[in-house]
Formats: sequence, structure tokens, C-alpha cells
Amino acid sequence: MTVSSWDDYPVHQSSQFIAHPATSDRNFYDRYYFNLHSCSDELFAIFGLGQYPNLGVTDAFIDVRHKDKQHIVRSSTELVDRSEIKVGPISIEVIEPLQKLRVVCEPTEHTVSMDVTWEASMAAHAEPHQYIRNKGRVLFDTQRFAQNGKWSGEITVAGDTYEVLPESWWGARDRSWGIRPVGEPEGDGIRQGTNVMSGMWNYFPMQFDDHSILYMCHEQEDGTRLLEEAVRIWNDGSDSEWLGRPEWNHEMISGTRLLKKSTISFNEIPGPPFEIECESLLPNWVSIGTGYGIDSDWRHGMHQGQNIVQGLVLDVDEIRPLAQYGIVDHVGRFSYSGNVGYGLYEHGFFGPFAPMGLDDRGSLAP
Repeated sequence: MTVSSWDDYPVHQSSQFIAHPATSDRNFYDRYYFNLHSCSDELFAIFGLGQYPNLGVTDAFIDVRHKDKQHIVRSSTELVDRSEIKVGPISIEVIEPLQKLRVVCEPTEHTVSMDVTWEASMAAHAEPHQYIRNKGRVLFDTQRFAQNGKWSGEITVAGDTYEVLPESWWGARDRSWGIRPVGEPEGDGIRQGTNVMSGMWNYFPMQFDDHSILYMCHEQEDGTRLLEEAVRIWNDGSDSEWLGRPEWNHEMISGTRLLKKSTISFNEIPGPPFEIECESLLPNWVSIGTGYGIDSDWRHGMHQGQNIVQGLVLDVDEIRPLAQYGIVDHVGRFSYSGNVGYGLYEHGFFGPFAPMGLDDRGSLAP
């Protein structure tokens, strides 16, 4: 289909119909990401929905770390109308743009269902543009905005139902779009033997009572920094404070690629420098089963067929050895200067990373 409902709105960015992006790059995507937690180690839910117009696919997932299991519902179908933000039992409703969204996973024979509404605690923040070219091929050309907020509603996991109240159920969300590897893998060609993304990735959107701090860092395997951000954003709309170049000090669990705790230092701010202590409360091994790249049979944008819905229940001890080589999302606790907050404590170590003593793509922490 060429003409769709969004063509009736003045939102076009090129001479193409909305169904057709201005680029013909197969890796064009447009995605929602959310997480939900109770500021504790009780459970950690991660969910998202993406559209891949040049692949003709849309898919969605919800992944809940609950006790010693990860419960996943995932769905995929052919993309027809980009205004329909629904794939199988999973749907997103934008109630008020940039302020209030509802996410539903309808009950099925699988182990997760929910109906929750997210409200922003802070204004949407435009994050740095990410651009990576490797041996002639543009691998990442993405834009993203991020927000922290609070949840209300209900979530059921493996028969346990939780009332979600905004006083204690917090979470981050982001919207991203552009170019990144999606769908069926491309041939490596000249890039054979190289990682799509290498080195270290950190992403910590931290939420405190009256403000948020967003920290991001991507370094190559030798420690060369490609991307960074450090900003403090006040809930009342006061001017954001740029915190200069952030410096990290991570402690890995021996024999793993898993962070136990971190100290992030901000030494270039206008006022007195400060440090944030970060610790993991509960990891979610999001790289397995959700489409984030480790599984060969289910990747974001991969064609699965029409109206496909699947459920998985994964044992944490069984998936950890492989999942630690991908992105790991934790519920994190963050503290500095008398402030205690919670949020996403996300990291990935891809291939060798000399500053942490990872000598090759299979190395684990000493």
C-alpha cells in the first residue's frame, strides 16, 4: 500500500508518501523503548515497538525479569499503515505527545499481560546524534529523545499481579529513529571479523525526586570516545545544566562482563565537582529473546510472517553466559550529595576493551 492515513496530515519530510522514508537504506527504523520497575529488585520490565518501512515489517516485545526467570511476549507482522502502533497483543497509545502514553499487552496464553500508563517527570530531552561509519558503510545514523517518568496501572507476570502506582513505579522511555543494523543480517564483506558496535557502551538515565541526570558514553576498544553526554534536567522546567565530560570508574564481577557498581565523576561543571555512586539492583538480559541482536531467529525487523505471536520463559542462569556479551539493562540505584534515585543502568562491552582488561571478544573480567 502506498497511500496511508498519515498522508492526510501535513507531516511529510520529502516528496515520498509517509509509507516510504526519504532514504532507501534497508536499515531505516523508527522505535519506542520503555522500562518499568518498582525502584527495587522485585521485577524489571522492558518493552518496545518498532517499524521498519523498507523491510515491510513491524514488531514488538515485552520482557520481564521476575525472580529467576525472564518472561517474554514478542510479536511481528507485515507493516501496512505506520499510524497503527500495534503488533498482536502489544499496543501503544499516545494520549498526550511527550507527556502521557499508554502501553498494553493484552492477555494471551503466555505469561505476561499489562495495562499501564506512563507520565513524564521531565521534558523530552534531545540526545546527541549518533553516527558511525565502518569501512565505507554507514552503520548508525540515529536520533533519539529521552524522558524519565512514572507509571500507573497493572502488570501480571506468571500469575502474580502487581498494582502499579506512580509513587514507587518509575521508568524511562526513549524514541529513536534513523539507520542502525536491523532485519536479516547483511553479508560482512570487507567488514568481516569486525563488530557492528565495538568497545564500551554506557547509558544511565537516572531519576531523582525533583530532577534527572542523563549520562551516556560510547568508547572504542582502545578507550577513544565516540559519544558522550552528561546533563542535569529539573522537573520544574528550569534550565538544564550541562555537566561537562563525564568520567567513569567501573567494577566488574570477576569472571563476567557484568558491572557490579560504578562511580561517574563530573569534574568540569561550573560549580563544585561531584560523583554519583551507581549499583545494580536487578539485571535484565534484554539481548536474548527480544530482537536486540544475539538471537539468529528473531531480530528487530526480521520478517517472521503475518500476525506472529510467541511467548518464552527463559532461565536466567542458562542465558547469562551468552547474554553478558550483549547489552545488559539493570534496575540501578544512584546516590550523590544526599540524593538517592533509581533508573536504567545499561551497559555493553563488545569485543576487546583494553581499559577494563578485556583482551579479546571472548575475554571475561579478571
